[in-house]
Amino acid sequence: MPGHRIAVEKRRHERARVDFAVELVVKGSDARLPARARDVSVGGMQVEAATLLPVSTEVMAHVTFPGEKRPLAMPAVVRWARDGGMGLQFGLLGARETHAITEAMSAAERQTPA
Repeated sequence: MPGHRIAVEKRRHERARVDFAVELVVKGSDARLPARARDVSVGGMQVEAATLLPVSTEVMAHVTFPGEKRPLAMPAVVRWARDGGMGLQFGLLGARETHAITEAMSAAERQTPA
């Protein structure tokens, strides 16, 4: 329609809505920043946190996915920060991390009403 703007999705990976704890550690620091994951994909995750980090900050995201006994450490970079949330883009992930993410996404999709 003329005059209407269409939002174009720029993400390369499908995301799933989730709700679990995340601890972020800024590269070169030992301080842990608590956060909550709100959506996740194999490319990254959106988190809510009381303290927002600057864009381009390198972090290690320590995530205990549902069904996992121990947290997985995943390298990430802050790509945006606003309104109490941040977008994290994952760095190189191993097979275990990728599997945990895809399992969490599948579980979230099963819990979402159609």
